[in-house]
Amino acid sequence: MLVVGVIAVVVAIVVALLMFSAMRRPDTFTVERRATIHAEPHTIFALLNDFHEWGKWSPWEHLDPNMTRTHGGPDSGVGASYAWSGNKRAGEGRMEILKSEPPSRLEIDLSFIKPFPSKNITTFTLTPTGGGTEVNWHMQGPASLMTKVFDMLMNMDKMVGKDFEQGLANLKKVTEKA
Repeated sequence: MLVVGVIAVVVAIVVALLMFSAMRRPDTFTVERRATIHAEPHTIFALLNDFHEWGKWSPWEHLDPNMTRTHGGPDSGVGASYAWSGNKRAGEGRMEILKSEPPSRLEIDLSFIKPFPSKNITTFTLTPTGGGTEVNWHMQGPASLMTKVFDMLMNMDKMVGKDFEQGLANLKKVTEKA
């Protein structure tokens, strides 16, 4: 009986320390990755600004072969929207283009419903360089207490950042081929 009590106290202390550490973390999170792509900004921007084109490069499009997709608003640009619902890996959510400044900047309102609700802003910035275009993929959102705890245990930057890196590599492959 004494051992169970000691284990319970140790677990309670660990949980309390975890919660205290999480509460001290920033109230927002940021994930950001960059890549240089040897293609013109307008070529890359066309694939970002039209959600119908995301299937060619998005790292999440093929997580669920039975995923349902719904497009709304104009085909591209401000007001274009994309909603999806899939298995546990794909989750459920919606995106809407808030700002479209061809061929240099795109801002998207990204809302997740499942596996956990969150609302983030995603921005793509395209900057011409001597060798092509630097593409910066940036996502920022509020960090709830649960997000902070999750980030301490799983490191969201590394998890989501890996997806951003894959998406940028896919974008590079598709646009440099063209």
